[in-house]
Amino acid sequence: MADEAVRVRGLCKRYGAVTALDGVDLGIRRGEVFGILGPNGAGKSTTVEILQGHRNRDAGEVTVLGRDPASGGRRWRSRIGIVWQDESAPAELTVGETVRHFARYYPRSRDPEEVVGLVGLQDKAGSRIKALSGGQRRRLDVALGVIGDPELLLLDEPTTGFDPAARRRFWELIRRLADEGTTIVLTTHYLDEAEALSDRLAVIATGKVVAEGAPAELRERHGGRATVHWSGTGGGARHEETETPTRTVAELMRRFDGEIPGLRISRPTLEDVYLRLTGQLDEQPGEAAR
Repeated sequence: MADEAVRVRGLCKRYGAVTALDGVDLGIRRGEVFGILGPNGAGKSTTVEILQGHRNRDAGEVTVLGRDPASGGRRWRSRIGIVWQDESAPAELTVGETVRHFARYYPRSRDPEEVVGLVGLQDKAGSRIKALSGGQRRRLDVALGVIGDPELLLLDEPTTGFDPAARRRFWELIRRLADEGTTIVLTTHYLDEAEALSDRLAVIATGKVVAEGAPAELRERHGGRATVHWSGTGGGARHEETETPTRTVAELMRRFDGEIPGLRISRPTLEDVYLRLTGQLDEQPGEAAR
């Protein structure tokens, strides 16, 4: 427990007759990037809001940076950075004014100009927020989340609206923060983002954690069989699902007496695993990402 930034046991939250979280357990180590995946309504945002101290829980134990978020004071909050799903910056200020203003809230903030550059808004530092595009506003939200040099950074769908270049730049920022020792909790619908950034993942469905582990572990544990693809003697596409793809290829080599036409081996992707765990898989394993 000593090296855990976040510890959650038996977390429950209900909204009237709807159960959003039903006995969630999580342990997030200091310095790791921890991804939370799940379909809309699975409980991801509710979990993050409870970790922030923004929403009360109905049951369970939660410790964040050594404190219960429900009673965390101003000093505790200054150690946490948050990127909300909704925009939080006043529209009439400029980018530079906003970042400098938010920096004053923290006892140990990063340099505002450095942070503006980190999120790729240096050319927009003098622009009013209302003149920014949606993706640029989202980058500003990320800047406000990291300006306090947080020990723990909570990111709720942070790259929504980002173009591909901005997303890659954001990934570089997250890796840099992780290298500096920041603990990062990330919710995202982008499976490539989750796999590229996360040391470990938790998949939530219907308010429960249905799987947890490193991306490679989840693929190995829940991915199912590999699929060997080749072209038949008449030119038609063939495939076979198998637990032993090497043996299948060896048998095909004997059948074709050498090179196997159209040979390709596909293994279940993280997206395949995610869809299977959340009950949404209707593609053949290895095909969901193509």
